[in-house]
Amino acid sequence: MNEEIKTLRECTKSAKNYFLNRLAYTLGPVELKNFMEKGGVKIVDVRHRADYDIGHIPEAISIPKDELTENLDKLSKDMVSIVYCYNQQCHLGDSACLVLAEYGYPTMLLEGGYDVWVNDFRFATVTE
Repeated sequence: MNEEIKTLRECTKSAKNYFLNRLAYTLGPVELKNFMEKGGVKIVDVRHRADYDIGHIPEAISIPKDELTENLDKLSKDMVSIVYCYNQQCHLGDSACLVLAEYGYPTMLLEGGYDVWVNDFRFATVTE
C-alpha cells in the first residue's frame, strides 16, 4: 500500500473533514424525498431536456447543464438547489453544482442521479 495513503487513512481529522463535506454536499434518494416533503428546496435536472421529458423526479425543473448559467434566474440563493444527472459516473451534476457554488447558490448533489432514484429505489417519476 502507498505510504501516503496509509498515513491519510490513519489521520482521523482528515477523515472527519472529508465525511463532513461529503454529508454537507451530497444526499441520497431517501433524504431527497424527506427534503421534498419539508419543502424549501429546488430540484434541478441537468440532463438533456429530451431525457427530462421521458421521465424526471417529481417537482424537478429542467435546466440542462450547458444552459445553466443562462437560467440562474430560475433558482434562488435563499434555498438549496438539489442537482441530479444520469448516474454515478455522470459528472454533469458535479460540474453543475460547481457552477452554482461559484455563483453563490447553495447546492447539493443527488448521489447516483436519476438512475438510482428509478432503478434502485423505484421512486415515482413524472413524464411530460
